[in-house]
Amino acid sequence: MEAVLWYVFTGTRGGPNRVRLVHALHERPRNANQLAEDLDLDYKTVRHHLDVLLENNVIDRSGDEYGAIYLVSDQAEHHWETIEQISEQVD
Repeated sequence: MEAVLWYVFTGTRGGPNRVRLVHALHERPRNANQLAEDLDLDYKTVRHHLDVLLENNVIDRSGDEYGAIYLVSDQAEHHWETIEQISEQVD
């Protein structure tokens, strides 16, 4: 999982926004629209990053597609120290 986290957050251009999304979800679960508003990001951008994070098991989704609530996965929570370490380098 650590290699996946490093890749998802530092291996692509979208890494900084993904870090912001995961930190927001760590504070509290939210849907895509709430994330877009809270982080001042385009809704489609948020959806793209959520899909990448879902594919890599960094976050989980609960509910249907449009109203789905996203939260940090148990696996990512277990590696939260690594996420914090990556966050320091991405900022």
